[in-house]
Amino acid sequence: MFIDKDKPVKENSTEDIVERYRADVKTLLPYLSWLESHAGKESGISENYGGERLSGSISFPVYDSTLLSLVKQAQKTNLLDRNYVYVYSRNHLQTAEDELKFIEKAELKDMDDLAGIFSKYILSGMTKGTVWSEGVKNKVLYSVISKMQELINFWGQEKPLRP
Repeated sequence: MFIDKDKPVKENSTEDIVERYRADVKTLLPYLSWLESHAGKESGISENYGGERLSGSISFPVYDSTLLSLVKQAQKTNLLDRNYVYVYSRNHLQTAEDELKFIEKAELKDMDDLAGIFSKYILSGMTKGTVWSEGVKNKVLYSVISKMQELINFWGQEKPLRP
């Protein structure tokens, strides 16, 4: 299933979808082991920094450096879609359990929707810090990256993705 550079690839064909996502997903693979090891735990926020609490002071989260690195890398990809809310309404996703069920059943044609789920966690986390930690804890970030890797490896068999 090699892509001939002289032959145009049909848009949204298997080859097109695999090649469109391959490079971006590959850049996120080094974070899979960290995401897996921190799934189910209160992680992502290494501590709340507040120093000596004075009355009227606010503590703010200090994030794990690996989580921040993942977010920074995700921002460099083409996976982020500000219209991710349409993915949620179209697929009736409301909870983390809904997201995980969708991810588990996803096929190659659902890659845009998987990117939408990933986008929700990365983009929402920029304004509401606990969202990044929720994505790690509920295993959605791990599951979505892992599923994208699995689909690319299956359908783009000649070049499997590895971290």
